[in-house]
Amino acid sequence: MNGKIVAGGLVVIAAVAGIAMYYLQVYAFYEPARFEPGAEIALTPILGEAPEVILADNVQGIDATSSPLRFRACFHTPLTQAMLTETYKVYDAAQPLVAPGWFDCFDAGQITTALETGEAIAFLSVQDIVPGVDRVVAVFPDGRAFAWHQLNDKLKEDPNARTLD
Repeated sequence: MNGKIVAGGLVVIAAVAGIAMYYLQVYAFYEPARFEPGAEIALTPILGEAPEVILADNVQGIDATSSPLRFRACFHTPLTQAMLTETYKVYDAAQPLVAPGWFDCFDAGQITTALETGEAIAFLSVQDIVPGVDRVVAVFPDGRAFAWHQLNDKLKEDPNARTLD
């Protein structure tokens, strides 16, 4: 009888811990991203290093202070891909990261497929938005656009580079 109580208690504790870990990964720490002056959507020009704010509307975003890689945004831009490629730096190594399921405007699989087929084009938004992490923006022909953070080569080559800066 005592063994059943102990085993049952362990199962309940494990279930509670599992639910807590799931909640912390998927829901906790996220908050709406703010796109106020100084934090608008920007792209880095081909000639220059300082990102320039671009036209964007219907901007929705999430972010978390627990990790710089949790940033995601969805928006629309009236700027054409042709104009963007002539003006801003293309980002060749774009790899969108999966967003939480409840942030349904951001579909990393669809964005990845569009980047691979050439339907969407990725641009450098901000290099080293935090050391070792770049902000990337992908734009579709119809003006739909998505932004996320991803590790850049600096941090991929030396995982300790972030702590050295």
